[in-house]
Amino acid sequence: MELLFSSLQWLALMPSVIVCFLFFSYLYTILWIRPEWLGQKLRSQGVKGPKPSYLFGNIPEMRRIQKLANSVQEQETWTSDLFSSNYFAALFPYFLDWSRVYGSVYLYSTGSIQTLNVTDPDMVKELANCKSLDLGKPNYLRKDHGALLGMGILTSNGDLWVHQRKMIAPELFMDKVKGMVNLMMEAAMSMLNSWENEVEDNGGSAEIVVDEFLRNFSADVISRACFGSSFTEGKEIFIKIRQLQTTMAKQSMFIGVPGSRYLPTRSNRETWNLKSSIRTLILNMAKKHEHNSSTSPNKDLLHSIIQGSKAGPFASCTCEDFIVDNCKNIYFAGQETTSTTAAWCLMLLASHHEWQSRARVEFLDICQGRLLDFNMVRKLKMLTMVIQETLRLYPPASFVIREALNGIKLGGLDMPKGTNIRIPIAMVHRDPSIWGPSADKFDPGRFGNGIAGACKPLHMYMPFGLGVRTCAGQNLAMVELKVVLSLLLSKFEFTLSPNYVHRPAFRLTIEPGEGVPLIFREL
Repeated sequence: MELLFSSLQWLALMPSVIVCFLFFSYLYTILWIRPEWLGQKLRSQGVKGPKPSYLFGNIPEMRRIQKLANSVQEQETWTSDLFSSNYFAALFPYFLDWSRVYGSVYLYSTGSIQTLNVTDPDMVKELANCKSLDLGKPNYLRKDHGALLGMGILTSNGDLWVHQRKMIAPELFMDKVKGMVNLMMEAAMSMLNSWENEVEDNGGSAEIVVDEFLRNFSADVISRACFGSSFTEGKEIFIKIRQLQTTMAKQSMFIGVPGSRYLPTRSNRETWNLKSSIRTLILNMAKKHEHNSSTSPNKDLLHSIIQGSKAGPFASCTCEDFIVDNCKNIYFAGQETTSTTAAWCLMLLASHHEWQSRARVEFLDICQGRLLDFNMVRKLKMLTMVIQETLRLYPPASFVIREALNGIKLGGLDMPKGTNIRIPIAMVHRDPSIWGPSADKFDPGRFGNGIAGACKPLHMYMPFGLGVRTCAGQNLAMVELKVVLSLLLSKFEFTLSPNYVHRPAFRLTIEPGEGVPLIFREL
């Protein structure tokens, strides 16, 4: 009888045992078997790289190298050319270390993600020329950065991405952007007038930390140009997206560690709350926009996004997700990248007075007291060179990232499905073999004959990305930067404050970690 009872107990437990066995088998496959198989496929073709540990991959070694670099940096004094110094060595020292050991193509892993780090010009060129939808944005972006990026144009793949690109890109073509110059000027003048008042109130000279002003200016332009509103109306969205960006940047090294985004840590809880709040705010804005459009149609980017959401169905994306994710992408990319680049431009011009003077003289000569217009903006060659050099030294995006969504051949390598590819932009932009011995120096003159004259090969300059996934908003960004910088140069002379601390920080974009305080004087 006891034997029968024991047998019945065992049979009752069998389903639970089977479920547990299958669950742990699945985890073992995801965490070790598949990543190890993928890595072995690449290593068998001659690809080298640091040896990964179980579960965490190379994260322990990355942390060790980072800690060592931080201690060395504290003991060293900066070079005389402080503002062009190679911050990449401070923020991502492991990539530099591994490049010296393993060359221009090597394999490393973070958790279960196997990544090829690529700086080889020939392989970069193949990536730039590849139009296959089998090469797309990594799946982990939608998982680990999903709260910020979701399934928007920056992270989607396949037919969904094609649809988003066709819907969004035409709204940011140059013929549309040139009609936005007046609203850019209005937003810029609002900011500059407040600076003029500050300077006058302080007897002709004032210290101003420009970062938040530039962030608000860029947010105002995006709001007016793309969403038919003002910065004041969308202020809460921008603030919460900024908070979300800062929170998520703290977790960047642990991308790929399975399950980490589900743990109820403080940063995860904050991320979940911000995601929910941003979603509600954007959907309310979209409903208001649709209601207003019924009486006075406004064919802006938000209108295109709303109409595009109805063109599905897409199995991976609901109508509401489509609207929310693409709006978040535009808000984030449109505000952060432009405002950060403007801050770096001002920092560099403040510390290189000859270029500040040359850019000002050119603008005053072209403008001759007239109101700025698009034709004048196109003629600002010096300022274009300054912006291009700033984007070389401080590209807002740190990496071009791709994933083989199916097996694909690149650079003579058969890349299995799931292989991630990462190009460190800042590292490529400072490579002496491409840019010469002055690669770390601020020298806009290198762009005197355009990008082709500055960079050989041309595809190794990639501040707006690479290939078919090049940033759709680059025209808007360049014109916006020229408008605000030229107007500022026409009103002020500025120098770097003694309070400036040069500490570039990685917060999903590369930005001035301690802000950019400048001393302004009216001309």
